[in-house]
Amino acid sequence: MREAHYHVRMATASSTVVEHHPANTAGRDFVVGDLHGCVDALRYLLREIRFDPVHDRLFSVGDLVDRGSQSQEALALLDKPWFYPVLGNHEDALCAVAHGRLKRQWWYGIGGAWAAGLSDAQLRVYAERLAALPLVRVVGTGAERFNILHAEFFGTDADLDAARFSDDTRQQMLWGRDLASGKGDTMIQRGLSMTYCGHTPVREVQQIGAQIFIDTGAFGPGGKLTVVEARRSKRWNVTVAAAKGHGAAAMALP
Repeated sequence: MREAHYHVRMATASSTVVEHHPANTAGRDFVVGDLHGCVDALRYLLREIRFDPVHDRLFSVGDLVDRGSQSQEALALLDKPWFYPVLGNHEDALCAVAHGRLKRQWWYGIGGAWAAGLSDAQLRVYAERLAALPLVRVVGTGAERFNILHAEFFGTDADLDAARFSDDTRQQMLWGRDLASGKGDTMIQRGLSMTYCGHTPVREVQQIGAQIFIDTGAFGPGGKLTVVEARRSKRWNVTVAAAKGHGAAAMALP
């Protein structure tokens, strides 16, 4: 089933809609594209960037689960103190299934079949963790500020900080593809700091106005997982096959 049916209202009530983080003055900040259960690729990239779990932080644009083969390992990242994800539409779907707002078969159609063997109780445990994720993370202030959210946003930093999102805006932030598909007005982004997004797969990292799309389709044929250093031009990517070929499965996560 295609994800284009994002008019289905499944937004969860995050306990913190927008979470603010101070600038990282001791280390580096990275942002990873949609993981979709491709943890081996992440293991490889963390080694490549020489990730320091004491001083560095890894932000995620969401969609940790579904499609790839390691969704449960991806969910285990929630326990890592250096990992800061936002809610993605696939986590939103998991929560909707767990709370009885969406049928499992619909979710399975967009990649959730990995959970077919999970009981309702197990799914609710995951949903409780995921429902607490913010829709937006804001890092730093002033000229060094950057934002992380899942799909897209039409507004300003002030609009994000106010954290008063209508149902339609929440849907756009989780499921929207207007900007990446050329339908959105880039001028609406005036007043928006550099904002990292995922959701819509692109062949290479693509900036449209203030928003930078970094989902390079890790789960699919020819796709790769991408990590970027926040507010820098540095980027790293790898296919799942190449990561496994380099022994990524045996690499320990920080």
